[in-house]
Amino acid sequence: MPLVPARFPLVLAALLAAVAVVWWALGWPLGVDSAVYRSGALAVLHGEPLYGPLTATPDWSPELPFAYPPIAAVAFLPLAGLPVQFAWGLLAVVTVLALHSSVRLVGGAWWVLPLVLVLEPVWRTVGLGQVNAVLMALVLLDVLVLRGSRWSGVLVGVAAAVKLTPLVFVAHLLLTGRRADALRALGVFAGLGVTGFVLLPGDSVRYWTSTMLSANSAGSNGWWGNQSVSGLVRRVLGDSGPVTAAVVLLVLCAAAYLVRDLHRRGDAVGALLVTAFCGVLVSPISWTHHWVWAAPLCALLQARRRHGGLVAVVVLFTGWVFALVPRAEGRESSWTALESLAGNAYVLVALAVLGGLVLRRWRSSRGVAVVRSHSFRINAVLRMGKRTG
Repeated sequence: MPLVPARFPLVLAALLAAVAVVWWALGWPLGVDSAVYRSGALAVLHGEPLYGPLTATPDWSPELPFAYPPIAAVAFLPLAGLPVQFAWGLLAVVTVLALHSSVRLVGGAWWVLPLVLVLEPVWRTVGLGQVNAVLMALVLLDVLVLRGSRWSGVLVGVAAAVKLTPLVFVAHLLLTGRRADALRALGVFAGLGVTGFVLLPGDSVRYWTSTMLSANSAGSNGWWGNQSVSGLVRRVLGDSGPVTAAVVLLVLCAAAYLVRDLHRRGDAVGALLVTAFCGVLVSPISWTHHWVWAAPLCALLQARRRHGGLVAVVVLFTGWVFALVPRAEGRESSWTALESLAGNAYVLVALAVLGGLVLRRWRSSRGVAVVRSHSFRINAVLRMGKRTG
């Protein structure tokens, strides 16, 4: 492998670290979400409430709440001793390395990493200082590499303890027959949750009894950035819980069918990505940067030489469609039909692809059944002919 491709992730990580240093020297704002992580860690150190106003939030940052479980704030403690720009830089470097690992785990070529940097979920994850790509890499490593080892399930449990949405991969382990791994993941998740109770009892009670249910206005958020089934339904129909529940149930059933089918055919990566996108669809809140799973999807399409699909994914996930619609301040509720198609593009395309895959597999299995039936009849006739002869 040439030196430049081999070193590209390190060069990119070094550039992002340099950005952090320059922004710190100039006193410029950098990393909204990483600033929240750092503020949460400082709240733990100073004995302040984790789920109230965060006193360490920089003046330039919006007053966002800490929405993760208490143990996540403990995990973010290394950020507490850094300037806010350096906290962003550390997360940006780890994110690049996680993206590189994710692309390689799926079998993608080295050039897929610079390609996926144009994806809106990826560059927004880096820009905000989000932890999405790191958790994604943990799940990929666990499900694809650690299978069969005594550590399988541990990283899924760790990811779910930091951010609840990776719990969907416990269901994935169960669907693919890895019951021991699923139990191990649940055990790690529960163990870290108990650790959070021991270290931060008051914050833990508040999180698990109230904050978890109301984080980010999950019950009523129709903002364009919420690219989930719930967000789509709220933008189109308003408050319609039954419709959301019905669509979510259909998505879960379709995804379970595909995961089992792909697993039986030995396509572990395809099955995992179906679960990942199912999780993003059915979560009450799925910000656009949660769709970072588009990165390993690009790597998979490249590895399998599905170049048309790769181009389509890149075009969709550059996020250009959101620039076509009026956004924020409640304007999403008055979108026209065409604006709704653009503003809900991630969800609508994912639902269409999911439905298309299910239909194709159903037709394929039906065709196999018909062929087997005809073969059985022909063999029966031949056997009968031999007997009468």
